[in-house]
Amino acid sequence: MPLYLSRFSYTPETWARLIGHPEDRRQAAQSYIESVGGKLVGFWYAFGTHDGYTLWEAPDNVSMAAVALAITGGGALSAFETIVLLTVDDTLDALRRAGRVGYRAPGA
Repeated sequence: MPLYLSRFSYTPETWARLIGHPEDRRQAAQSYIESVGGKLVGFWYAFGTHDGYTLWEAPDNVSMAAVALAITGGGALSAFETIVLLTVDDTLDALRRAGRVGYRAPGA
C-alpha cells in the first residue's frame, strides 16, 4: 500500500481546546484512515514549522485525498500538507523510465 507523510499545524484555538481537554489524537487519525481501508503507521508532535507529522498507508491517492479533505475541512488546522512517498524500488524504476523519456532542455 502506498505511504503518505502529512505535516500539520493546529490553530491557536485548537491548542487552547487541547490544553483544556488533553486528548490523544492518534485515535481520531486512525479512525479517519481506517474508514478508507488504510492504516495509521505513526503520529508525532514536533517543534518547528509544523506541530505534527503522520505517516499513513492508504489504498490509493484518492483515498488519501478524501482523508486529507475531511481533516482540513474540519477547521482545527492552520496547515496540512501530504507528501506521497516512494519506495527505493519505485524510485529505481522511475529512474530507469526517466532515461527513456527523451527530455530536451529549453533552448537546446
